[in-house]
Amino acid sequence: MEKISAILITLNEEKNLEACLESLRWVDEIVIVDCGSRDATKEIALKYTDRFFHRAWDGYARQKAHALSLASNDWILSIDADERVTKELAAEIRRTVEAGERDGYFIPRDNYFLGRRMTGGAWRRDRQMRLFRRSKVSIAERPVHEGFEAAGETGELASPLLHFTNDSLADAIRKMNAYTSLEAGELAPSRKSSGGAVVLRPLSAFLRNYVSRKGYRDGAHGLLLAMIASLTTMLLYMKIWEIRRGRDNS
Repeated sequence: MEKISAILITLNEEKNLEACLESLRWVDEIVIVDCGSRDATKEIALKYTDRFFHRAWDGYARQKAHALSLASNDWILSIDADERVTKELAAEIRRTVEAGERDGYFIPRDNYFLGRRMTGGAWRRDRQMRLFRRSKVSIAERPVHEGFEAAGETGELASPLLHFTNDSLADAIRKMNAYTSLEAGELAPSRKSSGGAVVLRPLSAFLRNYVSRKGYRDGAHGLLLAMIASLTTMLLYMKIWEIRRGRDNS
């Protein structure tokens, strides 16, 4: 039987980690790379695995690449602490790995926002490359929205991964600020910003997510998520403008 390693990176994940690791009891190995948690993350992790490592933060992509390098098995399941593997998904992963027909598989995600499963909007048709042969993948070196890329043939599983993100608006705003700073730093050298972009791009993001992607079907949650997508776009272009202005004035 083919063995599977699950890999995670963590920082202060005591709120999420136990439920995540409980959903991974069926894998053959769990590898966790932590970058300095000050809560009970380590204590929780050690109840499920002895493969717990510390590494100073060096960006999402490099942290995940390091976790990948520590795994003992060729088949890898990459997962975040706020995600859960259902029994149906676990069984499908086992069947898929035993068949071994492709080098990587995208897994759809059911995304929960403020406790509600979202059916439209920004996360509609969300799928991620999460199951793969370690010998056949590379990781995109990006400050944010990093991801694994398979060299060979890929497929898609049917069972979803459960993603419990943003359990409060404060959490959503904190993440929005952190991620837009990283993305603005990446995009500023090649992308311009202006007053028009700061106004029109957020409007376009709202209409795309609330109307075109049918975010309205999720009621007040869908409206809030579309507004957050709009605010994220606005903040991103404001930060790009700030970075480019500082560079041009230096």
